Amino acid sequence: MTGVNSSLLLCDAHEVPQASLTDFAAQCANKLKVGERLLTLFGRPDTSHEAGGICTTAVFQSAPGLPGTMSVVRGLAIAGQSYTALTSCCPAAQSHERELWEQTGIIPEGHPWLKPMRFEGIRQQHMGDYPFFSVRGQEVHEVGVGPIHASVIEPGHFRFMCLGEQVHHLEIQLGYQHRGVESMLLRRPPMSLTPLVESICGDSAVAYAWSHCAAIEALAGISTGLELDLLRGVALELERIAMHVACLNGLATDIAFLQGGGTYGRLRTAIINATQRICGNRFGRGWLRPGSARGLDAGQRSELVQTLEDFSKDFAQINTLMVTSLSVAARFKNVGVVSTVVAQELGLCGLVARASGVATDARAQLPGRLHQAYPLPTVTEEGGDCWARMRIRIREVEASVQWLQGVLSEPTLELGRQPARPPDTTPALRPNALCVSLIEGARGPVLQVLETDTQGDLLHYKVQDPSLANWFGLAMAVRENAISDFPICNKSFDLSYCGNDL
Repeated sequence: MTGVNSSLLLCDAHEVPQASLTDFAAQCANKLKVGERLLTLFGRPDTSHEAGGICTTAVFQSAPGLPGTMSVVRGLAIAGQSYTALTSCCPAAQSHERELWEQTGIIPEGHPWLKPMRFEGIRQQHMGDYPFFSVRGQEVHEVGVGPIHASVIEPGHFRFMCLGEQVHHLEIQLGYQHRGVESMLLRRPPMSLTPLVESICGDSAVAYAWSHCAAIEALAGISTGLELDLLRGVALELERIAMHVACLNGLATDIAFLQGGGTYGRLRTAIINATQRICGNRFGRGWLRPGSARGLDAGQRSELVQTLEDFSKDFAQINTLMVTSLSVAARFKNVGVVSTVVAQELGLCGLVARASGVATDARAQLPGRLHQAYPLPTVTEEGGDCWARMRIRIREVEASVQWLQGVLSEPTLELGRQPARPPDTTPALRPNALCVSLIEGARGPVLQVLETDTQGDLLHYKVQDPSLANWFGLAMAVRENAISDFPICNKSFDLSYCGNDL
C-alpha cells in the first residue's frame, strides 16, 4: 500500500478484509465520526461468493490536520439487502448512497432523499416518474427548465419551487445521456483506454488522463520520474487556467459586463492555443499516455513562457476592472451563498468548497511526488457566494501562472525529452490489485478506482467527477435567491453534466 501524502493507493485486494454489510456501514460511520472524508462509495457484482453478491468499497481521506493518506473499507452484501444509511449522520454520503442503491439494489434504510442519480438500466424508461419534491402553498408555483436548453449546453432538468420571484427549493434532475462509460472501459485493452478516458469530461481531459495513467502505471509496474510529473503538471495547470478563465468569461457575459466577456474569452483562447501547439489539441488530448507525455522543446518552452507573461498583464488589468466594478459587486455579492458549515456537511469539494472556506485541495493534502517538490498554495475565500467563487478563480489562475513560470524558467529542469514508453507496450497488470488514483482538476478531485482479477484483467473501473457532490450544493445555493439569479449561481459553480451522467 502506498504511503503518506500520496494521491495514489495501491494494495492487494485480497488483503483488504470484507466485512458484512452491517459491519461495513459501521466501519464507514466510525471513520466519518473521527473527521475522515468520504471520497467515494460504490459496489460491483461479486462472483466469488453466492449469486447476487455485491462487493462494496468505500475510500476515505484522513481527517484534516493529520498526514494525508487514503484508506479503503470493503464489505460483502446481497442485492436487496439493507443497512442503516450513513446520510442520516453524514449528509455528504447522500449522493454516494443513492448511486450505490441505483447500481446494486442495496438499500440505505433511512436515507432522506433516495432517488435515482442517472436512471441506469430499466429506469431509463421511467424518468418521467421522478418524484420531485413539492412545496405546498396556495401562491407557490413551479418553474421547470430543461432538459433541452436555449443555450448550447448539455441536458439537465431544473425544477424551481417559487413564491413570487424567490426560489424556496430547487431540485436538479440529471441522467439524460446514458453513456455507460464504466462498462465501456472494461471492453478495451487497458493500455489503449486513455483516448476514451480523455473524452469522459472533455474540458478536464488532462485531469482524467493523468488519474488514469497513474493508476495504469502503478498496476503495470511502470516506473516514472519527476520529469514526467512536471510535464503532466504543466498540462494540468494550463487546463486549470483555461477552465477558470472560461468560467470568468461566462460570469461576465451573464451580467453583461462586456469588458470581461470580451477579454476573458480572448485570454482563454491564448491558453488553449498554447496547449494545441504542444500536443496538437486545444483541450490537451494526446498529451498524456501511460508511461509517457509529450515533451517541451526549447522553442515551445520559450514560447509558453512568453504567452504566460503576456497573459498575466492583460489578466491583471481585466481583473482590476472586474473586482472594482460596482455593478459586478451588486450582482455577485451575497448571491448564491453556501456557508462553511453547509459546505462541510454536504461534502462539497474542489473550488466550490474552497470558496466557502473549506481548505480541501489534493495538491496540498495528497501532494504526491510533484507537489511535494513544487507545491502550490491552497487558496480559500470565506464568503461562499458568487463573488467568492469568482474571486477564487482569479486567485487560482494567478497561482497557476506563477507556478508555471517558476517551473518553465528553472534551467536545471529537463522538459524537452519525451519519456520513452516501456519496451513492452502491453505490460501485464498486477493481478488481484486495487488501485485508487486521485488528481485535483479544475473542478476538484477526479477519482478513478481500478481493480484487477486473478488474471490481471480489469475487473471493475470506477470513475467519479467532483461534480457528483457539488450539484446538491448548487441546489442549496439558489434557495432564498431570486430566480433571475440562477444563471450566475449555476455559472459560478460551473459543474459538469457529463461528469455526472457516466
